Amino acid sequence: MSELLDILKFDESHPLIFTQFYFWAFFAFVICILSLLKNKIALRNAFLFASSLFFYYKTSGIFTLILISATILSFISGKAIYAFRDRSVAQKTALSFGIIVNLCVLCYFKYAYFIVDMINNMFGTSLEVIDYFAIIGNSISGTNMFSVDVIMLPVGISFYTFQCISYLMDIFRRRIEPVRNILDYGFYVSFFPQLVAGPIVRANEFVAQLYRPYSLSRRWFGIAVFWIINGLAKKIILSDYIAVNFIDRVFENPTLYSGFENLTALFGYSLQVYADFSGYTDIATGVALMMGFYLPQNFNSPYKATNAGGFWKRWHMSLSRWLQDYLYIPMGGNRNATFGTFMVIISIAIIGTVLSGSIWVAVIVMTMGTIVSICAVLYPSKRKLITTNINSMNTMLLGGLWHGASWNFMIWGGLNGIGMIIYKMWKSLGRWMRFVVSFVIVAVCCYVAYLTNWPFFNIAAIWMMLTTFGAFVQAVITLPEMLNRAWAIAQTFVFITFTRLFFRSGSNLDPAEANETAWNTATDMVSQIGGHWNLDLVPEMASHYANIFGLIIMGMIIHWLPDRLKRRYRIAFSSMPLPVMAITIVLVVFVVYQFVTADLQKFIYFQF
Repeated sequence: MSELLDILKFDESHPLIFTQFYFWAFFAFVICILSLLKNKIALRNAFLFASSLFFYYKTSGIFTLILISATILSFISGKAIYAFRDRSVAQKTALSFGIIVNLCVLCYFKYAYFIVDMINNMFGTSLEVIDYFAIIGNSISGTNMFSVDVIMLPVGISFYTFQCISYLMDIFRRRIEPVRNILDYGFYVSFFPQLVAGPIVRANEFVAQLYRPYSLSRRWFGIAVFWIINGLAKKIILSDYIAVNFIDRVFENPTLYSGFENLTALFGYSLQVYADFSGYTDIATGVALMMGFYLPQNFNSPYKATNAGGFWKRWHMSLSRWLQDYLYIPMGGNRNATFGTFMVIISIAIIGTVLSGSIWVAVIVMTMGTIVSICAVLYPSKRKLITTNINSMNTMLLGGLWHGASWNFMIWGGLNGIGMIIYKMWKSLGRWMRFVVSFVIVAVCCYVAYLTNWPFFNIAAIWMMLTTFGAFVQAVITLPEMLNRAWAIAQTFVFITFTRLFFRSGSNLDPAEANETAWNTATDMVSQIGGHWNLDLVPEMASHYANIFGLIIMGMIIHWLPDRLKRRYRIAFSSMPLPVMAITIVLVVFVVYQFVTADLQKFIYFQF
């Protein structure tokens, strides 16, 4: 009996994640019960809701109460929005209430440290962060089992909060009607395969599936199995192994490693974070498919993108669509600037000031916003382009803040926004003008690098030299489309990789220390990469990390394979006779678990 209780109770050191044996035992139990319920839809949904709550409890413990509260609140709000559909003021009040309460809970857990710092800096106070939910828990239990000094972020709170908001917005926009009962709605919000790290499932994409009879063909069974083992291979081989044995070590103390090692760790992280996050999505897709449910595509070979905007149409697609529908378009999208556009600019100026501790950030942001606004007034023909770029930048900055209230995430989001805007400007230039512009920039970078020897300008000079060379070749020669595309993909991949320097530096950090530590890590890595290289040691280091580099190269080659080839081997696997498929699975699992590290690594996006 005690062993059973140990299995059922929450263990913070062993959360129920896809790479643990206990998860697959749990999933086997769920499938067995599901096969008995089959098309008894009400019972099936209730059972899966209960199973999902248990899964979340095993992942997050007492935070399950937050999930349940969000579910009840959003269900009631959705009913009210639909009931008041003919009464505009009452309907908007119900919508606002549901959204505001959801966002307040999210902000409390995710941005409490930032808000307290902002208040202290503005008013000279000395407020401290207190976990009031822990105080309530201690009062109820009559113990001090919960720490009140540190606010722990509930796993997946951003994902299920966004799902709740999309549900309320879709009812308000009359895309769907409310879910019939609280159990069905609870199942939609908490569906365990995608609960803690997405994809963000929109209500109008999933609610209809709640009432469909169970169906899984022989072909789709094979596809589901493929996604599961594909995701496990990505997570364990291409993410955890290279992270534990190389990438994490470099990021923990960049100054102990050479510029070559820092640079390769940075490129390796691009593969790691993709393999980790898309690996989770692959497993979630396969597990959901086994139960007869379809999740939206979340990744589409993002490192095949030819520009920063295209990257965000391929990476974390469910978040990109959510931001587009519920943030970018309401701000005016590609039509015009709205009151919300300028409120976001002002908010970003305030946030940037607090995070940096300098009033000059606000001055710079507001000055740039004023200049751009004046340009939009003086040049009506360019107004649409200008407002589109402003709204795009605002969306990317807020998308960065979605990941966390720290300076590094602001920089990361801002760089992606800048990359999208620069690409639009670059595309509008002629071939020779691109060469001239890039030549001028490379000359400036080289001159500043010569005068200051700052590592950042050393890196920028080398990057712009390559860009200038590419622009010159494209100006004098009409290259085949395939080569132009390959060059654009390479440039985009390098750009996205360097923005990840700021993303990775602040990840896995306590919010109270994220800003300073992240900035120091990023600065140290730039110093190493842009500093002096001892090229004589590069062959020796490449040999020392041969296994790691081999995996990184292999992972990128697989990623860049043509989509039609990937579809073919997915279909070939799913069409195998069951005995052959079983043998293949055993062999793949055996190989995969040769790479298992001593401590199973949590998925990176659990922290968001």
